[in-house]
Amino acid sequence: MAIQRVALLGSERSLPANASQVGIPNPHDFIDVTVMVRRRAKLPHHHQSKPISREEFAAKYGADPADIKQVEAFARMFDLTIMETDLARRSVRLGGTVAHVSEAFATQLQMFQSPEGRFRGRTGVLYIPATLENVVEGVFGLDERPQARARFRRQSFSGPLAGPLARHHANTSYTPNQVSALYDYPAGDGTGQTIGIVELGGGFSSSDLTTYFNNLGFANTPSVTSVSVDGAANSPVGDPNSADGEVLLDIEVIGSIVPGANIVVYFAPNTDQGFLDAITTAIHDTANNPAVISISWGGAESTWTSQALTSYDQAFQDAGMLGVTVCIAAGDGGSSDGVTDGMAHVDFPASSPNVLACGGTRLESSKGAITSEVVWNDGSTGGATGGGVSEVFPLPSYQANAGVPPSVNASSFAGRGVPDVSGDADPNTGYQILVDGTSGVFGGTSAVAPLWSALIALINASTGKAAGFVNPALYSEAAGTAGFHDITSGNNGDYQAGPGWDACTGLGSPDGEQLLQVLTSSTSATA
Repeated sequence: MAIQRVALLGSERSLPANASQVGIPNPHDFIDVTVMVRRRAKLPHHHQSKPISREEFAAKYGADPADIKQVEAFARMFDLTIMETDLARRSVRLGGTVAHVSEAFATQLQMFQSPEGRFRGRTGVLYIPATLENVVEGVFGLDERPQARARFRRQSFSGPLAGPLARHHANTSYTPNQVSALYDYPAGDGTGQTIGIVELGGGFSSSDLTTYFNNLGFANTPSVTSVSVDGAANSPVGDPNSADGEVLLDIEVIGSIVPGANIVVYFAPNTDQGFLDAITTAIHDTANNPAVISISWGGAESTWTSQALTSYDQAFQDAGMLGVTVCIAAGDGGSSDGVTDGMAHVDFPASSPNVLACGGTRLESSKGAITSEVVWNDGSTGGATGGGVSEVFPLPSYQANAGVPPSVNASSFAGRGVPDVSGDADPNTGYQILVDGTSGVFGGTSAVAPLWSALIALINASTGKAAGFVNPALYSEAAGTAGFHDITSGNNGDYQAGPGWDACTGLGSPDGEQLLQVLTSSTSATA
């Protein structure tokens, strides 16, 4: 089919790390892709003080129906099926055979084998018709390599599921509501609030949740529903060390602190397409309307395509316009983020300047009060909080006076500093969780994203407003000291903690009551 083509900017893929080609996919196999198109109008440069409705957002800033029609016409040229269109999410989901999809985007798909399994992938760039050059911003789904990792770590645990703090050796464990009490979270149970959780595998069983919350003394089990994205579903593996551990950690931390809130879990495949579709589905969900979204998955910035970095970040910009707070784990691999090239890396999507990036501490207490809190760093094999300076996103205006250093890499890039905030993440001072019928103690920055999500939900319930994109308010209040326990001891490898913001624990761990006042005054000032 003779059509003039151009390379799709940002679509270039390199060979998968630690993988070898083992064949080609069956040309008759059915696959689907997500095509992202441009906004019909640019977003305002500054975040609005008052969120707009999802319906108004779709009408003003969603995709132009004419652009969608152009993509649909292109799809029909290559015998692709239009499976779904969504103006708010600016996405068109197309399906077809491997042969037809490959021809449509002028690429060759291959099969790869890696330690993480067998998957379909590609290298090089994708090509689109020249007529769509300014319309299409990204194409996702041809390459299905695993894109992200769960950010949890597990401590062996044989103590009681709930009740007094279980101590053995130098380790401590807490129930999630004991941690929220140490951080002086505001009173309330989150009634009327909805929190979305993005998961890229695993699942939960109702029996686990019933047992867990009964053991905590709750009269009722919190409301938890699941949403299927791109064919994925709530599918428990039956292994606490699998993605089930992530799913239950997220749900049980949130449910313990805000048992009156509605928890909606968006299950998607662990690919750049699945992850993106889950994020946009949650942000633009008019049925459940989450005001807070918790994400505990990520990967080093260097493992993402440019089109993915851009499309995910644009989705988080949408969230800010809609008054949705997105809390994301900053990673568990220290300043290298687990990459072995000798350079410093930060985790994405936590490095997006439009989310609240959540780092980790080691939290010790006595008689209901914090006695010590330092950077979580258990060494090269035990994990450490992610944090550092982005090599992709420039320093945002709200961090202009935070003292973010240039990257320690040769680039010396003046990038977005990660994390923004922190909380208990060391599995050796971790959270008592029940997964697949087995009790255990879990940590990692995976615990901090839901911990902060629950706090934002409590603040929303108290103020009667959606806090939305909180970063500017957190950084502007008294140079970022109000509402935080400043963590000044420890390091995550290349970066050292110190007074004020640092690239290990951000502004610090929360003082919930103080943060309620900070965000209440902030919303009052801009109302």
